[in-house]
Amino acid sequence: MDIRRLVDSPGRGAGGLLAIPLVLIIVITVAGVVSPSSVHLGPLLVIAPALTASFAGPWRTAIIGALAVGAQALVAALNGGVGTANHVWQFTALVVLSVLVVFFCYLREGHTRQLSRVRVVAETAQRVLLRPPPERVGPLRAAWRYVTADADAQIGGDLFAVVRTGRGGTRVIIGDVRGKGLAAIGEASVVLGAFREGARHCETLPDLVQAMDQSVGADLEDVADSADDPGEHFVTALVLDLPDDGRQGTMISCGHPPPLLLRDGRVTVLDSSAPSPPLGLGLPAGGPHCDAFAFADGDTLLLYTDGVIEARSPQGAFYPLADRAATFPPGRPEALLRHLLHDVTAHTGGRLADDVAVLAVERVPAPAPGTAPDRRST
Repeated sequence: MDIRRLVDSPGRGAGGLLAIPLVLIIVITVAGVVSPSSVHLGPLLVIAPALTASFAGPWRTAIIGALAVGAQALVAALNGGVGTANHVWQFTALVVLSVLVVFFCYLREGHTRQLSRVRVVAETAQRVLLRPPPERVGPLRAAWRYVTADADAQIGGDLFAVVRTGRGGTRVIIGDVRGKGLAAIGEASVVLGAFREGARHCETLPDLVQAMDQSVGADLEDVADSADDPGEHFVTALVLDLPDDGRQGTMISCGHPPPLLLRDGRVTVLDSSAPSPPLGLGLPAGGPHCDAFAFADGDTLLLYTDGVIEARSPQGAFYPLADRAATFPPGRPEALLRHLLHDVTAHTGGRLADDVAVLAVERVPAPAPGTAPDRRST
């Protein structure tokens, strides 16, 4: 899960910036010494600690503040006004303001550390929750990417999983929880927990989706009427069953964007003929509809969340995923996702408006006896 480190504490990498307040102190001190006694530049020295607090921690800010106070005393001594009321008040005001700046800098750094710890815990929970699939899963080769729109948040509601059934097959899910943050992680945990349990025990894909919908519905009832609840809860999901010994797969769409099938440079959109409502909103009376599709050796399935197809260019045009995927060079799933994310980012002008989760699954041809395994370039 391409999760980046979150928030550096103030002061890291600030050594070079310290030259700015130091130069300010020197310039103001020299100007105060050479200026007429009627011109008082000492109050400007408070700029130095205030500026330092914007990029450094409390200790460095305190040092700059002490230097500013010392510079004020030097100016007063050289101008012969150490004992005058004007210089005493200037000196006192500078000391008080410097102390206040250091104090608030200390509070800010404490809050930043606390926020960083909370975010790291949330990221760790999300990483453990998703359990990204390995590169090889039975006869399949898989790759994934997860990118959050907000570089500071790192916590989203997109989810995916790849699970071996124990009966000669693999089941796959990709989904999108309404909302973000810790609440979204909690709901995603319910979905993935129900999926992993049902993927191994449910005989059919409709049975699995029904079990997931019941689990999600029961969980959402517990939070739907809470005081801080925004109102509507649901989870879009696409669930697939990929047997090892066949050249066909089945899928059930619960309000999720359709997957793409890549075969020999051609792209096919696998639309569901009768998609079900999102999980948590109740399934049709007859149960979810299951669609079959061909999935032969060398084919690749591209699964994604709506952050991909809803990505807009600066002119407001949506990202044409199916058209663009047909132009990507052939390669392993890892290379496919690398090209995709680079292309989406270029389409949006460098910034995503929503979280993006993508999962590519390729059926790897079994090597013929006496031949080397597939070594296509990534």
